[in-house]
Amino acid sequence: MSDLKIVACIALIAVITFGTRALPFILFGRGDSPAPIVLFVGKYLPPALISAIIIYCYKDVDFLTGTHGLPELAAAFCVVLLHLRFKNTMLSIFAGTVFYMVVLRLC
Repeated sequence: MSDLKIVACIALIAVITFGTRALPFILFGRGDSPAPIVLFVGKYLPPALISAIIIYCYKDVDFLTGTHGLPELAAAFCVVLLHLRFKNTMLSIFAGTVFYMVVLRLC
């Protein structure tokens, strides 16, 4: 790839990145109260995405063979308990992942 193409790619990526950051301010302004659609998306999109991720993670678990999905269910229980106790998302995710890997090695 020539130097000109590399510079053009970097410039294009920079413009697109800046545009995606600036677009909400261009569309909705810097007013004190956000647009109703922004409030709606902010309220309902995170739980919808988390639900989709959970469904995706459990879609291939066969509850009728092997360990009957016990490692997956135990890890999910661990994540829920940690999150309810500490209210720290990163702790819940990382500790749940480590717990799942340990349980997989032990089963």
